[in-house]
Amino acid sequence: MEYQNPQQNRSTDISLVQPIEQTQVKNFMANVFAYMFVALGISALFAYLFSTNLYLLQYLINSTGTGLNTLGYVVLLAPIGFVLLMSFGYSRLSPTALIFLFIIYSAINGISFSFILLNYTSGTVLACFLSASAMFGIMAFMGYTTKQDLTRFGRIMIMGLIGIIVASLINFFMQSPTMNYLISFIGVMIFTGLTAYDVQKLKNIGTGMQYANVPATDVKKASILGALNLYLDFINLFLFLLRLFGGRRN
Repeated sequence: MEYQNPQQNRSTDISLVQPIEQTQVKNFMANVFAYMFVALGISALFAYLFSTNLYLLQYLINSTGTGLNTLGYVVLLAPIGFVLLMSFGYSRLSPTALIFLFIIYSAINGISFSFILLNYTSGTVLACFLSASAMFGIMAFMGYTTKQDLTRFGRIMIMGLIGIIVASLINFFMQSPTMNYLISFIGVMIFTGLTAYDVQKLKNIGTGMQYANVPATDVKKASILGALNLYLDFINLFLFLLRLFGGRRN
């Protein structure tokens, strides 16, 4: 009988397992980005429909045409409730329920964006969208491929995010154009950095669930919530770019 080296067999087994494990992580990340792109598409569709169709828009504006009606304020504030519901109800909700909430959230978010898009020219909206797409794509690639741990960097970005939220609340009363410019500039940098951090975090989550043999249902739920995080990164990056460089309509 021919002698077989046990160590050689072990190395062969590892070489066969590693590509399978890498494929599982890639499939997880592919699902995350797929859910995110679908959500962005839904938001873009509803934003376009409501910003170009006065018949639809009139349902959200009061009879005098000077502001929002009750439904308009509901649409404007509802996305916050959906994010909280998906985040805090994550453990109790099924994947189907999470997907349904994500779709509804994306549609309502798109409707609320129509108010913003009405203030800017279509050319600057397109330019800012393409710029946000390029910046998001580059940082997502860096976050996925880098070997450096971005945990500390991500904490700094989160602290900066809290800072611009506080500054935005203060500037809501001050109405300072200079502060608004600084908040927008810092916001672009923060969400650019958060994109790389969140992508690496999701990659690590996918790897961890794979080794822990997490049920497929929980993996799917994690991919939906991950898509929500990246969706928020992209949307906020786009909106801050629009505030910074967007040309307003006359």
